[in-house]
Amino acid sequence: MLIALTGTPGVGKSLVADVLKRRGYRVLSVNELARTFDCIREEDGYKVVDVEKLSERIKFKELTIVEGHLSHLLKPDIAIVLRCNPVELKKRLKLKGWNEEKVLENVEAELVDVILIESLDLVKEVYEIDTTNKDPEEVANAVEEILNGEGDRYRPGKIDWISEVGDLIEDLMRKGL
Repeated sequence: MLIALTGTPGVGKSLVADVLKRRGYRVLSVNELARTFDCIREEDGYKVVDVEKLSERIKFKELTIVEGHLSHLLKPDIAIVLRCNPVELKKRLKLKGWNEEKVLENVEAELVDVILIESLDLVKEVYEIDTTNKDPEEVANAVEEILNGEGDRYRPGKIDWISEVGDLIEDLMRKGL
């Protein structure tokens, strides 16, 4: 069984994946799998994961959590989308040293639910967890609730960043789009 632990960069996927790994779960990263299965190609001078090729090559009999912002594209059984308030996400990405364009591109994606919508289009069972005011242990607890069949409160539709950010929306978007 393949579980996608996905979300916009900066929402806490890697931190939560580390906690789950320490708790004994089999956790792999999309990038790690792409290297292992030779599914990285060059595109416009950048290395890109070939998710179609990778999804055809990976098959897991045991429960496996795949972490990464592309993991929901790998035909998982369940997608768990980690979410973060765009105001907080912007701060996190700036702390990582990302340039303003890349920060705002990712903040906009979170604001308009890009990964959630992709997941809902591609995956039968989808959940979303707001990581904004939770530490990685708390988020890992929520993931475990979902894996134990107790995740109804994490069904999509409860997070509405546009309503929540209100007048701050202009600070979260690229100009001239």
